[in-house]
Amino acid sequence: MPVSQPARPPAGVASGHSAAGVLTIGEVLRELSGDFPQVSASKIRFLEEKGLITPQRTRAGYRKYGSHDVERLRFVLALQRDQYLPLKVIKDYVDAIDRGERPDSLPGGMTLAPRAVSDQVSRELTAHARRLTAETLAAEAGAPRRLVDDLVSFGLITAVDNRFDEHALNITKACVQLEGHGIEPRHLRPFRAAADRELGLVERVVAPVASRKDVASKARAAETAREISELCLGLHSALVHSHIARMDS
Repeated sequence: MPVSQPARPPAGVASGHSAAGVLTIGEVLRELSGDFPQVSASKIRFLEEKGLITPQRTRAGYRKYGSHDVERLRFVLALQRDQYLPLKVIKDYVDAIDRGERPDSLPGGMTLAPRAVSDQVSRELTAHARRLTAETLAAEAGAPRRLVDDLVSFGLITAVDNRFDEHALNITKACVQLEGHGIEPRHLRPFRAAADRELGLVERVVAPVASRKDVASKARAAETAREISELCLGLHSALVHSHIARMDS
């Protein structure tokens, strides 16, 4: 999602605190529930544990959240939901902002600062949760409808209630370019099989945590799964590039 680099975030939005607008965790949940209905107190505490937010504390130890904490949470949750980024990547980015640095971009070229999320940015982030018809998917990917049908037939993309998500769009775009090199969907079935094997490996690793009932454990399992998948993708890329490099030798 191309988003231009915004101005420096307003003071207090990153990790600083203001005296005004102190909220309880229940009030924070109400603030976020419209955009993130699944968010819970356990999830917020998990993000605090990971260093993504640092709410003030009363003398008795109760957390006090400011409007800047809410917007920082909104930013982090949006990146998790819409960009599927690991918390470590998000934390490194917002930590750089906190230090006064200007990081170029997040993975995928997205450039945002943890600031109050404007209506425009909210619309852009929400767009990643949209559902596409087969016709819309083909049009946005620049693909013939035949290619979309073939990708479905070979299990490379899947519709839910006759709608496709952003992942299906990215897959279709890649397959359009691959078809330009003579690589057709029927040639790509091993990729689906390899992805399924990788998913099985990830699921086995996170199963002990994912099987717990509390929300925080499920969040940890999802975060660990993202991190492992990123490492697997990096390994795959390194292995392929090492073999390609030998073609020049």
